[in-house]
Amino acid sequence: MEKSIEEINLKIRNGNARVVTAEDMPDIVAELGEEGALKEVDVVTTGTFGAMCSSGAFFNFGHADPPIRMERAWLNDVEVYSGIAAVDAYLGATQESEILGNKYGGAHVIEDLISGKSVELRASAKGTDCYPRKTITTELLLEDMNQATMCNPRNAYQRYAAATNSTENVLHTYMGTLLPGFGNLSYSGAGCLSPLINDPKMQMIGSGVPIFLCGAKGMVIGQGTQSSPANLFATLMTTGDLKEMSPDFLRAATFTGYGVSMYLGIGVPIPVTNLDVVRNTSVRDEDIITPVVDYGVPSRNRPTVREITYAELKSGMVELNGEEVRTSSLSSFKKARQVASELKCWIEKGEMELCLPTRKQDISITVKPMKESREAPAVREIMNTNVNFIKDDEDIKTAAKKLLRDETNHLPVLNNEGKVVGIVTTYDISKAVVKDGTDYNVSDIMSKNVVTTTPSEAVDIAAMKLERNNISALPVVDKKGQLAGLLTAIDLGKLFGARWRK
Repeated sequence: MEKSIEEINLKIRNGNARVVTAEDMPDIVAELGEEGALKEVDVVTTGTFGAMCSSGAFFNFGHADPPIRMERAWLNDVEVYSGIAAVDAYLGATQESEILGNKYGGAHVIEDLISGKSVELRASAKGTDCYPRKTITTELLLEDMNQATMCNPRNAYQRYAAATNSTENVLHTYMGTLLPGFGNLSYSGAGCLSPLINDPKMQMIGSGVPIFLCGAKGMVIGQGTQSSPANLFATLMTTGDLKEMSPDFLRAATFTGYGVSMYLGIGVPIPVTNLDVVRNTSVRDEDIITPVVDYGVPSRNRPTVREITYAELKSGMVELNGEEVRTSSLSSFKKARQVASELKCWIEKGEMELCLPTRKQDISITVKPMKESREAPAVREIMNTNVNFIKDDEDIKTAAKKLLRDETNHLPVLNNEGKVVGIVTTYDISKAVVKDGTDYNVSDIMSKNVVTTTPSEAVDIAAMKLERNNISALPVVDKKGQLAGLLTAIDLGKLFGARWRK
């Protein structure tokens, strides 16, 4: 048995279509069987509500008098991209305010507009014969704009990798705050309600398909950027009319240490036309597996700690390296349910009919890394290998002499096995002398929580370590923890200065 889209749309128009959410579908299949579910159910609605940074909106402001061809423009001091046409602009959700920084950004402007607040448009130009005006400042409401069209390059990830942190430091990421020592686990996504999880081969979701987008009737444009359907990390590019959207399903947010993002509610209706659709939409959280990756490794290819199901993630506690670890969701399953339920009501009332994709998606695609024509410089290229050091059992007079002789401020401290166990500076020695004299060994005054780098580590990562820890040197250690060199802020200054001159 199969059903056509025409049959399903006729039922929708007549008000007798059976519509259920993806959360309910597994129980229906368990009760009626696949054939029974196919006969009984016409549409399955999905929903997700989470941070989707790759979002934004196009605006047409209308022409001023005299007219201006905007070359640079800002909405509430958040810069918009105006290299499109005279009074068109695109505002990205993550763009930050030039005054407030990451406390306010593009997402906040969009939320303010759909909440009925006015925003300030400020623009400048050089002036031309046909567009003589050079500056403009005006207050605008959403209704004052000719068009305000949300156009999101990447939404509704099929699933998300969960995140944890192996380091000794707190990490602030787009996956939230990650505690040291695998102290917590963060995840995102609605699991069984997620649109693309219910259509893994993207047979029913694609170009032209109608969707729920932030409370408005939107549409799928096609595959989103960075889409990787071959390994179940597909995305969607979406669009909708900002003027019809609701702040109930769109919220601005700022992630500590990362920046501005925007929470969106997206729901996709799936027509139940055949048994494949029935099987795909009966997915449970127990069936959805995703990797837990270690964000403590500053690399594109972060290591996988383990694999985990969404049922485990939603339980609140999971086992990680033999320990019970608390999980937390960055997305709202409650709001995802609201999205799926609202979409269900639209279809039941005949307010939305369905269609199949106008163009099939290539599900063999996997995302590729950036091609780098120049390798990022590594620490080994600029570190100082002619480094003096001191043993931890030597006295501070010896350390002071070495520092003075070598005209340096840092001495790595080694133990009897030659491993770096600390670092001592001129400040450490001065403090010890002022306090109680000089009757100390180096081990008494050295910094024991020494931050190190490795010869192969990218210079940019090493620079971040210096900045975050407010220090000016990093001992460079090999795989055995033995001293291989020293990297100082002066070394980095020389490198970045050379980059700037180029």
